Amino acid sequence: MASSDLKSLLPEIEPENRRQFLVTKLAVGFAMAVSPAGAQTITTDAAGLTAGEVQIPVAGGQIPGYRAMPSRGGNFPIVLVVQEIFGVHEHIKDVCRRFAKAGYCAVAPELFARQGDVSKITDVQQIISTVVSKVPDAQVISDLDAAVMWAGRSSRGNAQRVAITGFCWGGRIVWMYAALSGNVKAGAAFYGRLEGDSNAMTPKNPIDYAGGLRAPVIGFYGAKDTGIPQSSVTKMKTSLSVVDSKSEINVYPNAEHGFHADYRPSYNKEAAQDAWAKLLVWFKKNGA
Repeated sequence: MASSDLKSLLPEIEPENRRQFLVTKLAVGFAMAVSPAGAQTITTDAAGLTAGEVQIPVAGGQIPGYRAMPSRGGNFPIVLVVQEIFGVHEHIKDVCRRFAKAGYCAVAPELFARQGDVSKITDVQQIISTVVSKVPDAQVISDLDAAVMWAGRSSRGNAQRVAITGFCWGGRIVWMYAALSGNVKAGAAFYGRLEGDSNAMTPKNPIDYAGGLRAPVIGFYGAKDTGIPQSSVTKMKTSLSVVDSKSEINVYPNAEHGFHADYRPSYNKEAAQDAWAKLLVWFKKNGA
């Protein structure tokens, strides 16, 4: 795919953001900021799957990503898996394999590829200040659209049946993509920020899009999340109800931020399993 094919997607991406790609290959294992992985870490095998690193054509070049899908068959519904602030590391790859076992073509593009390699940074605040804060929303939406195009053309994916899920930083992206993209049928947002400061990189927040969601989103939040206050979750619920949205939010009373991340101490098995089951039902119910 030539880069010119994507110019019409989001022309507001500024030339300075079409920089040299700083990440050309995915990291192996877990990001250094979250190593070592916990004893409860889930490992999903690749038996019966085609799974591994891929290169995805995007505006200005290619970004690495991880793709997992059933080895046989085709016309698979596509699910975009959006990373945490730690990039596409082993946990995100494993989530892709879980989706592939459920019959999806799962694609996790490395959305920080232009801004920097977070896999080797040990300090979370440094990850945010030097990389994540420099990633424009417009770039992310464009790259996700490109990933859908690529999966439809190169991975036996059905570009008419697209879902998206994301975690933490990626949870915020899910709400936005459900509002801005015409590709997606359903979204599942895990503890994504709903409110915050606006700037040139992130001009709007999910709550600003509550009345304009083009696809229904199911949100999963923890009542013990110290980073996303329950007042923010309540405000989002109210905003969705005012417009009679089909979207919904589930709050787990004993869960913290990152409750789905089985490689971290925040993992809550009961909440994670319940959310995953609800996610799969939600996707199928909404045509993805």
